[in-house]
Amino acid sequence: MSPKHVIYKKLSRDKSVGIYMGRRDFVDHCDFVDPVDGVVLLDLQQVKGKKVYVMLSCTFRYGRDDTDVLGWAFRRDIYVCTRQVYPPLQDRERSIHTKLQERLLRKLGNDAHPFFFEFPDNLPCSVALQPAPTDEGKRCMVEFEVTAFCGENQDEKAQKRSSVRLAIRKVQYAPDKGAAPPSNETTCEFMMSDKPLHVRVALEKETYYHGEPINVSVDIDNSSSKDMKNLTVSVEQVTNVVLYSNDKYIKSVACEETTDMVPSGTSLKKVYTLYPLLKNSRERRGLALDGKLKHEDTNLASSSIVKAEVLKEILGILVSYRVVVRGTAAGMIGSSEIAVEVPFLLMHPKPEEVRTWTWCLRTLSGRISKAWSVTTTNPPRTRETPVISSSRITVYTVFITVLEIIIV
Repeated sequence: MSPKHVIYKKLSRDKSVGIYMGRRDFVDHCDFVDPVDGVVLLDLQQVKGKKVYVMLSCTFRYGRDDTDVLGWAFRRDIYVCTRQVYPPLQDRERSIHTKLQERLLRKLGNDAHPFFFEFPDNLPCSVALQPAPTDEGKRCMVEFEVTAFCGENQDEKAQKRSSVRLAIRKVQYAPDKGAAPPSNETTCEFMMSDKPLHVRVALEKETYYHGEPINVSVDIDNSSSKDMKNLTVSVEQVTNVVLYSNDKYIKSVACEETTDMVPSGTSLKKVYTLYPLLKNSRERRGLALDGKLKHEDTNLASSSIVKAEVLKEILGILVSYRVVVRGTAAGMIGSSEIAVEVPFLLMHPKPEEVRTWTWCLRTLSGRISKAWSVTTTNPPRTRETPVISSSRITVYTVFITVLEIIIV
C-alpha cells in the first residue's frame, strides 16, 4: 500500500469478520455517485460454515433508538442492499476488481473477499440535527452504514459479536456553474403617505462555501412619510423534517443588528458582511449539521439539492439557507414590520483534484464518443481497415488509465 493511502479497518468483537475500506466519504456528483467498494476479511474457523453478507444501508432516525410508540419505532430504513460475499457467488479470478481491492486482496490473502455497491440516484446526503445538551441519546439524522455479518441467510438477525458496522458519509460538492446572483425587493405603501418605501437586497453569487464571508448589498429608498429603523441583517438556516413529522426549524446562524436609520425622504446603500459559522451556534438545538463520523468535527449542514422526480419525503431532512433583512417602518400612525428574503446555497467547494479529474473524464469521454461516431458513420471498406486508428487507441488508453488512477 502507498504510505499516503489511508485504509479504514474495523473488526467484529469476536474478530470473525473485518471490513477494510479506502475511504468513508462518497461524493454525489448529481449525475452519478461514487460507488462503495472494499474488502471483507474472514476467520473461517469462527465462521464455521455460515454465510457472510455485506449490507449498505441508509437510515433515518427520529428520537431515541429505544423509542417505540404502539409498536412503531421512530426509525426508517430508506435504502437497504445486502449481498453475499462468502461463499462467493462467482469466481474470484474472473471478477472485476478496483485497484484498491486488488491490492487488499493480495495483501490479506485468500480469506479476503471483495464487495461493491452503487448508490441509487434518489438517496439524501448525510445530515443530523444538533440536540440540546440535555437530550443525550436523542438523535434526528440521516446516516449511512456498511455492515458485515454472519448468518444462515440474509434475513437472520445479526449477532453483535459476529457483526461489524462502519459509518460512511454521502456528501455533495457545490455545482461547477451557479445561477445568476440572487436578489429580491419589496415596495411598501402606507396610509397617509403619497410615496412608497422601496427595499432591495442582493448577493454577489448564488453559492457560498462553508466559512466564506457573505456580502449583503442593501439598497433602501425611503420616499414615504415613515422612518426606517431597527435594521437587522441575518443568515437563517431552514430545516424541514419531512418524515414522521412536518417539523420546521428556523435558526439564525449569523446576525448583525445595525444602528443604521433611514429617515423619511432619504436613502441608504450599504454592504453588510456576515459569517455563518457553527462555532457561533454550538448550543442551538435543532441546528442542522453535516453528518459526522465518530470523533470527527463537522460544520453547518450543506444546502439540500433536490433532484428532479425525487420525492422529498425520501430525503428525510431538507436544509436551505436565506439572507433576511428586517426593519421597522415607524410613523405617527403605528409601525410596520418589513422583511426581504434572498435564498442562496451553502456548500463545500469541490477539491481541486476532483475538478481536474472530472474535466479529464468529460474531455476524454467526449473525444472517444466523437471517434466512435466517426467510425460508425464511415464504416471500413475492407477487413484490413482498422476500426479505430492509432490516435483513437491512444485516447482510449489514456481514458482507461485515468479511470484506474481515480479508483485508486
